Amino acid sequence: MSSDHISIAAPQLGAAERDRIADVLESGMIADGPEVRGFEREFADYCGADHGVATSNGTTALHAALHALGIGPGDRVLTTPFTFIATANAVAFAGAEVGFVDIDPRTYNIDPDALEARLRAGEQVDAVIAVHLYGLPADMTRLAELAEEYDFLLVEDAAQAHGAEVEGRRVGSLGDAACFSFYPTKNMTTSEGGMITTNHADVAERAARFVDHGRVSGYEHAEVGHNFRMTSIAAAIGRVQLERLPEFTRARQANAAALTEYLEDSPVTTPHTPPDRTHVFHQYTVACDGVERDALKSYLDAKGIATGVYYPKPVHKQPAYEHLAVSAPVAEEAARRVLSLPVHPGLSEADVERVGTAVANYAEVAR
Repeated sequence: MSSDHISIAAPQLGAAERDRIADVLESGMIADGPEVRGFEREFADYCGADHGVATSNGTTALHAALHALGIGPGDRVLTTPFTFIATANAVAFAGAEVGFVDIDPRTYNIDPDALEARLRAGEQVDAVIAVHLYGLPADMTRLAELAEEYDFLLVEDAAQAHGAEVEGRRVGSLGDAACFSFYPTKNMTTSEGGMITTNHADVAERAARFVDHGRVSGYEHAEVGHNFRMTSIAAAIGRVQLERLPEFTRARQANAAALTEYLEDSPVTTPHTPPDRTHVFHQYTVACDGVERDALKSYLDAKGIATGVYYPKPVHKQPAYEHLAVSAPVAEEAARRVLSLPVHPGLSEADVERVGTAVANYAEVAR
């Protein structure tokens, strides 16, 4: 990393990943194969789930999971509008109708109270996708209770939350299915890739068939499917990254703790972690309550500190979905206030200090 620039993300790849890729290349089995099966088993075990199905990316994981759960035309799926658009797109790909529930202002995740109000009013809900935004799990305990009471499927969008926990249980094992992304900026990477985890053998079987052209064996195809397979090269990277994930998580959490100390008396509100949950800090996202967000962002950019706004426009305000006329004022307000600061494992202690002090000093500079 340059001494004068601090990036918002930095994939941690090294000799172990290169060696594993070389082994796969030497084997000649570079497409879907034993390496992928090994990664599926190891990742599912890590999550505490019974089954894993690897896919080409996080979006295809969501699409395949919904298909495997039987979600399709005539079904209605609710999710948060404060997420990457892929969450909603997967519902559309499955042929179902998407709806949005506003968020909790402290966690930025789907608000169980708002969801329960909709359920009590009799709204059709066949599935809920709970997004574990920024690395903080949604309130899965409450959501699971609602799923049981109102009989809907519960899907985890864990694209940003590898290793996060709720009451000591890792995400990926808390719903009917869960979906992960291994994009380069995520907590671990395969360069591109995704994973479905589930405790239901029939869901895993349907998902595995769907991502491989509906194949049941050889050239026997039981249904129309897609080519959403992961390559052996990607799986090889993923297996090494999974071994390193605890190290990455500790670094992210340590960097986040240090930033919170630096920002204790600053004009921003630091991330909130409920006591029953473990945050893995895919992003360290502050709320700009005492300062103007875009001005702070420009100030940090000028100092060589990259930042990100995730997300500047909620999904229900995107042209693809604004016809739904959704009311989600908390999500809209969050979109105006949030700013993500560097927290990734590639930061040095000096980098973290530089980020923290720059933000803490900004209020005086602005005055």
